[in-house]
Amino acid sequence: MRSRILGLGTYVPDRVVTNDDLTQYMETSHEWIVERTGIEQRHWVSEGQTGADLAEQACRRACTNAGVALADIDLLIYATLSPDHDFPGTGVFAQRQLGLGTIAVLDIRQQCTGFIYGLSIADAFIKTGTYTRVLLVGSEVHSNAMDISTRGRDIASLFGDGAGAALLGPSDEPDCGVLSCHLHADGSEAEILWMEKPGCMYQPRITAEDIEAGLHFPHMDGRRVFKHAVTRMPESVIEAVTANGLTVQDIDMLIPHQANLRINEMVAKQLGLPPGKCHNNIQKYGNTTSATIPLCMEEAIALGKIKRGDLVCLTAFGAGLTWASALMRY
Repeated sequence: MRSRILGLGTYVPDRVVTNDDLTQYMETSHEWIVERTGIEQRHWVSEGQTGADLAEQACRRACTNAGVALADIDLLIYATLSPDHDFPGTGVFAQRQLGLGTIAVLDIRQQCTGFIYGLSIADAFIKTGTYTRVLLVGSEVHSNAMDISTRGRDIASLFGDGAGAALLGPSDEPDCGVLSCHLHADGSEAEILWMEKPGCMYQPRITAEDIEAGLHFPHMDGRRVFKHAVTRMPESVIEAVTANGLTVQDIDMLIPHQANLRINEMVAKQLGLPPGKCHNNIQKYGNTTSATIPLCMEEAIALGKIKRGDLVCLTAFGAGLTWASALMRY
């Protein structure tokens, strides 16, 4: 038995923030951001919108597109690096808003690789027959947790808010569905992309001095992250096709995590894939972390770039450090 994506659904907030809009808060320019990241705009939540709100909309759309009723869902997997609260996980709030009753909810914190990690979990549960309808969602609200100033522009210019969901179930075609997932992590350089405080290892968890120093904002060593990403993402793609007796040339469409357009262009070049076989939409959404892959994949399907039966490869790299890939016959 294979698992298969039965339907995808996405949602981004109505509020659009352009690069020119950011010049009101920091020393930057549209050209500076585009040259380094490829990003032209992003969506940010309005006051009061939560990650659970975004997830709810994406999940409802995924179920509608799959033709599956919410009452038939067995498991909800919620991936995020930006939970609405320290605890409980945001998954139960999305469950409540969706009216999913008392089904199991699993929150995972694999950041940019969260969607692929979640896909591997859903795939395993479906293959073993434990669950037959699994709703996987990645949802992020970054905009209210960033230093939106010149000091924080390297991070604040990158991230957007949004959610993407997939409804998975058993495939009715033996040759179609998820072929394999490949997950990796290496914590030896975890601090090159992290938010240090607040944290339970500190007493108190955060101080006024910490806040003044900006330790409650995300920090990134961009050069190190870039170097790891352009190494690990191609490796993961090659691992996926090799495990299935295929080659990179067999791939019909690569859907990479949308962290930086320059990273994805280099990954595709290293793999020898032409531009038409790698879809990107970071230009419109920025980095929505666990939501980027479903946002990108749904758009590629809508544009006719992915058709049923196509060989699709997903790959991601992110904080942790974590990286992953998945190969599927869509």
